[in-house]
Amino acid sequence: MTTWHERMTDWHKSTYTHWEENACVEVGSAPGLIGIRDTKQWAMPDETRPILVLPAESFAALLDHLGR
Repeated sequence: MTTWHERMTDWHKSTYTHWEENACVEVGSAPGLIGIRDTKQWAMPDETRPILVLPAESFAALLDHLGR
């Protein structure tokens, strides 16, 4: 069974990462989907590392709501 970590590509740190407070998230994508994960959990096995998966339209709406 394919995991979200295998399906999502182009993982990169958000441009809104706040280094001083260690508040970093990574964003990845799959066709029509966006994944968000916490960089502090990098050492966890992929099978247990949580990812918030949203439809691309919902992710865009979230960014609009947050004021980008």
